[in-house]
Amino acid sequence: MKQRQEEHPVRTRYGPVSVSVYGDEDKPALITYPDVALNYMSCFQGLFFCPEAASLLLHNFCIYHITPQGHELGAAPIPSDVPELSVDNLADQVADVLDFFGLGSVMCMGVTAGAYVLTLFAAKYRERVLGLMLVSPLCKAPSWSEWLYNKVLLNLLYYCGTSGLVNECFLQRYFSTEVRGSGQEPESEIVQACRSLLDQRQGVNVCRFLKAINERHDLTEALKKLRCRTLIFVGENSQFHADAVHMTTKLDRRYCALVEVQACGSLVTEEQPHAMLIPMEYFLMGYGMYRPSQLESSPRSTLNPFCISPELLSPESMGVKLKPIKTRASLIV
Repeated sequence: MKQRQEEHPVRTRYGPVSVSVYGDEDKPALITYPDVALNYMSCFQGLFFCPEAASLLLHNFCIYHITPQGHELGAAPIPSDVPELSVDNLADQVADVLDFFGLGSVMCMGVTAGAYVLTLFAAKYRERVLGLMLVSPLCKAPSWSEWLYNKVLLNLLYYCGTSGLVNECFLQRYFSTEVRGSGQEPESEIVQACRSLLDQRQGVNVCRFLKAINERHDLTEALKKLRCRTLIFVGENSQFHADAVHMTTKLDRRYCALVEVQACGSLVTEEQPHAMLIPMEYFLMGYGMYRPSQLESSPRSTLNPFCISPELLSPESMGVKLKPIKTRASLIV
């Protein structure tokens, strides 16, 4: 059984991307895509450092972490003569990555902007997506306030890079007030680590991804045509909470579930990764996937099976039947 833990530069129709591969390549593929200014280490590390979640995912999948161009560690500034990409170009790059590795249908996991890219990919290449696990996803075109806010942020990035005020804007995008700290409370270690990684980003590279997302189009009509099962997580304090709820109402109600995580921002994978475990377990049961050692409940999880709507667990010919639900996960004290 061949194991791969390698970094691959992949040439696509729209330029190179970096893909980090973890696990047994003979297993089904799980594709991940991070939010703006993040890569897989700053966006998914918390989830994969959670032993139960890592056991569940690595037991069932080979993981392919896609890093947007210029978001790799130590990346140089992208030259100004390299064409800027649209969100459709980014989705097509995902298809090119699948072709590079000889992958057919895949499971997808994305966070916010990355969730939008993978949802768009699923809409354009429906036969290549088995299911979606989305965290604080975007699905509508930006509102005027978001568009204007991002335009200001783009100017700050271009002239000042990722430091000071710019980093604070991104940290507010990712995390809840509870972990960002205040006058009396210090910011948490996950925020400090994220701040350190943001300091290493090239502002012009982040600009390109943010600009593409700021010019995104509405996916509402495309959502109605999706038939893959979808599990959506959103922090109740996420700036994108309304988008997640809107997305749930537009997807096929038979195959969609919403999990709201209490006292959490957008980056659930880092802030409260344990809250994702039980919903993911039940979601993946519908595909015949399990953790190596099944327990009645997880001592490390902030959820237990009794927090899940019984409707989510109803058996169907296709496996677990998903319903639009709201599940609250409390913080571990």
